[in-house]
Amino acid sequence: MKKVELFTDGACSGNPGPGGWGAILRYNGVEKELSGGEANTTNNRMELSAVIEGLKALKEPCAVTLYSDSQYVCNALKLGWAKKWRANGWMRNKKDPALNPELWGALLDLCDVHQVEIVWVKGHAGHPENERCDRLAVAESRKFS
Repeated sequence: MKKVELFTDGACSGNPGPGGWGAILRYNGVEKELSGGEANTTNNRMELSAVIEGLKALKEPCAVTLYSDSQYVCNALKLGWAKKWRANGWMRNKKDPALNPELWGALLDLCDVHQVEIVWVKGHAGHPENERCDRLAVAESRKFS
């Protein structure tokens, strides 16, 4: 199984507001940058979109090390929250629905294809790939401002 690194970040100007996401895939020293955005979205949706689009770009099942500064994404995957939400009909508890169920569903499906190891990185702290992803995400969000 190929070992791939995936670096991701999302950005939003206002929340909700214009947003963007950026991702870097690295395999055998070769990198590919991906980015996109939406006119009216949230930061969490952009964080999720970055991971989804990065995983969707892989042409075969891979062992992926995901680097994200999103506690929302990292904790929901690492601690099993997202799987629990899905099992409970996209409810966080008896009263509160889970947000972004269509994105979480897509991400969980991709995590069934790939072996994903989650690594949280501190945002805006000089991590080179995280900073690059942030620049990609912000540039995309500005296309909608």
